[in-house]
Amino acid sequence: THFIGNYQFLRGFMSGQVKILIIEDDAPLAKMLVYLLTRAGCDVMVAHTGIEGMQLAQEIQFSLIALDIDLPDLNGLDICKELKQRHFSRLTPIMFMSGRPLEADIQRGLEAGAVDYITKPFGASDFVSRILSFVQPAPARQRPCPSDFPDEDTDANPQSLCDAPQGNQ
Repeated sequence: THFIGNYQFLRGFMSGQVKILIIEDDAPLAKMLVYLLTRAGCDVMVAHTGIEGMQLAQEIQFSLIALDIDLPDLNGLDICKELKQRHFSRLTPIMFMSGRPLEADIQRGLEAGAVDYITKPFGASDFVSRILSFVQPAPARQRPCPSDFPDEDTDANPQSLCDAPQGNQ
């Protein structure tokens, strides 16, 4: 059994498909986020400090890291920049959770390498849906055929555009 902060996690954590790391110093908020994400089918671990979060990110390959900016020991922006430079976490999506709602703060978060920035307080369903949008593969989509857009006029043969090979098929 793993003990992280005040939470106990079963060894089965490693078998889950979607693994989320929450780096949040507010224990009641972290507990609520664990509850929400667990109900959504995710395996969740919590770190209450930046140092603890960095250690977990180095030890376990997470599907996503939800990161507070204002932590007691390290700045979340610095953590994000560091994780984006490390081989073990550079491809892991990071989503900021912050009480800083200013556009300049959001811009700094995205420039640090985050894929999203959600401001506190946030709704439970908004938080979960935003997390899941980054960790679950989107359904396969076909490229729309020009005939799907009746208002568009094209000189090209619409059927040839739809039949053309797409990407790495």
